[in-house]
Formats: sequence, structure tokens, C-alpha cells
Amino acid sequence: MKKLAAAVVAGAALSLACMGLAQAKGKTIGVSWSNFQEERWKTDEAAIKAAIAASGDKYISADAQSSAQKQLTDIESLIAQGANALIVLAQDSSAIAPAVAKAIDEGIPVIGYDRLIENPNAFYITFDNKEVGRMQARGVLAVKPTGNYVFIKGSAADPNADFLFSGQIEVLKELIDSGKIKNVGEAYTDGWLPANAQKNMEQILTKTNNKVDAVVASNDGTAGGAIAALAAQGLAGAVAVSGQDGDHAALNRIALGAQTVSVWKDARQLGRQAAEIASLLASGKKMSEVPGVVKFSGGPKKVEMNSVFLKPIPITSNNLDVVIDAGWVKKDEICRGVKPGTVKVCG
Repeated sequence: MKKLAAAVVAGAALSLACMGLAQAKGKTIGVSWSNFQEERWKTDEAAIKAAIAASGDKYISADAQSSAQKQLTDIESLIAQGANALIVLAQDSSAIAPAVAKAIDEGIPVIGYDRLIENPNAFYITFDNKEVGRMQARGVLAVKPTGNYVFIKGSAADPNADFLFSGQIEVLKELIDSGKIKNVGEAYTDGWLPANAQKNMEQILTKTNNKVDAVVASNDGTAGGAIAALAAQGLAGAVAVSGQDGDHAALNRIALGAQTVSVWKDARQLGRQAAEIASLLASGKKMSEVPGVVKFSGGPKKVEMNSVFLKPIPITSNNLDVVIDAGWVKKDEICRGVKPGTVKVCG
């Protein structure tokens, strides 16, 4: 596991700036965040700010506070403040499309960060979300190979929610068709808010009379909401639950046995590369010249886009050492409240 962690760190340390692409310094990189309610976005922001500073550029940002309308005006404000490139974590990619189009029309490169903004003139950087969905399904399936499954999906306004769900169903379809697994409930989670995920889970538990064996939750926030609902019924730990992002709280839940798997997407790597790509594009580089770029047309509208995809890693109680060795989280945080001898990494 330590070799894997070392490889992850080595990959994260590989800088686009070291690949022979000169950058003009002094650019302003604007970042539009959908919200800061979840732990991971603070990690992303720290990585983005560090990379922007290392490039000699300036960081400006805005927090849409889960409002697509506010994000629309936030992007316009970042343009007015002189942003030379924009990194956008979309709250609702369709709702903010006019502001994105305005930026592109003014020659300002736009990077869809982690969530797809389906515009052929925007760049897209994320982890392979369909594979994340597959990993989530496999992780839960390894613990609960049969039974009643619930799908707590992400926001209906975010294409990632459907990418994840398609990967989950790809793994589980044959078992669902055979009747070994029964889909007893699925729901989108408005705004990806854990509180909404909890409400959805509560409603499904009521409908099924608590007869649930597994919850395929699409991220660690929605997993936390689902687990809160399960805990209220005395089911936390008895029901397999997936997530993603490697949130510290989720990793602790894995060690405690309340969550089964979190697909770790090293936000430090994602943030750093997004910032470096923004600096390159702001300096006049073409999207096709970005190292590692591939063509992607898997969105709802099948628009071809220049994209970079990073590789995720599923984390269970058996390989928690990977995130510790990579410096992602301290052992004490993972092992808080864990009984000695129950999880190898905690002793």
C-alpha cells in the first residue's frame, strides 16, 4: 500500500509547469465556487491558491452559496474584476451557461472544474466519474452481494450525478435484472446537501419498513446524510454505504464501520492541475496543447470537449493506510473513537 501511496504522491507532484510550457506571470485567475458547505472544497481551494501563487498569478474568487442565480452574477463579477481565466465549480451548468458564454466571447478561458459545463469552447477537468460510480458499486457489492439497494444520487442539475449513477448501474444491472438485487428506492439530492440526502433516506426507510441492505450514495456528504438516517433507526454499520471524496469524516466512518467505501479523489492534485491549466490558457496556450488532454463527448448533449481525467482510488477499511501515507489525513483523525483491534491501521 505504501508503494501505491508513493505513486499517488509522485503523480500529484508532477507539475505541468515542468513540462516545458512557459507561462506569462501576473495573470488573474478567477474561481467561482458553488458552495463551501462540504469539507473537500476547502482542500481544493488551498491547492488552487498555492499553484496560482507558484505561477506568479493572482487568485480571486466568489462563493455562490448553493445558488445558481448567484453564481451567474458571481461569474460576471469575476469577469468585471479582470479575470484572465475562470475555474468554475458549477452549481447548475445550464443556469450559468449565459455567463460562461459571455466569458468565452470575451476571450476568457473557462475551465469546468470537477463538474461538466458542456460547451465546446470550455475545458473540463475531473476524475473519471463513471469509474467512480463503478468503484462505489463494487465496494458495496463486495459486502452485500444480494438484497435491497437504495441509490442516493447527486444533484439533478449536475451531470456528474448521472455519470456516477450510470457507472453504478453498469456494475449492478445483471444482478438487478436477475432479482438478486432489488432497487427499492432512488432519489436525486438537491444541491448535494447532506440534509436533503438524509430526508430522502428517511422517506425510503419509511417506505421499505427499514428493509434496506445497501445504500449507494454518490459522495461522502450524501453518505453522511444517509448514515444519519440509518443511525436514527439503529441501522448504522449494518447497512453497506458508499461515498466519494475521501472526506476526513467519511474515512473515520469507514474505520468505525458505519461507511463501507469512499472513492478517494485527491483534490490536491485536481486543484493544482486546474490552476496550472488556467495559467497556461490565460497565457495564450491552446486547449489542445495542455499535457494529458483527451477528447470527451460523453455529456448529455454529446458535445466534444478538451478534457483531462484523473484516476480515483477506492478506500475501504483494508487500505486506509493509503490516504495516511499520502499525507491526506492523519492517523488520529481516521482512528478517532475506533476500538483497538477492530481496524488494522488503527492498531
